[in-house]
Amino acid sequence: MARIVRCVKLEQDLEGLDFNPFPNTELGQRIFDHVSKQAWQLWIRQSVMLINEYRLNLATKEAQAIYDQHLEKFFFGEGAEPPPGYRPPADDTK
Repeated sequence: MARIVRCVKLEQDLEGLDFNPFPNTELGQRIFDHVSKQAWQLWIRQSVMLINEYRLNLATKEAQAIYDQHLEKFFFGEGAEPPPGYRPPADDTK
């Protein structure tokens, strides 16, 4: 049976994550308890854009801190904004 959470991002009761994405951390537990699978997929897309635009090397503490800050804002803060000067890729499906 699926685990249902009240998603803080989508403000609906939805299926929760199957695992804690950051075990042994307070932030990971908050995400596990309050973020749906749907919202987590939104974050995955957002995080790829952030990693590419800011050229983050997540092996460094500085980049990890930037990543964590954006993740915190995305789910539990005022939301996410694209990096300054960001332009979405052209839609090649037309």
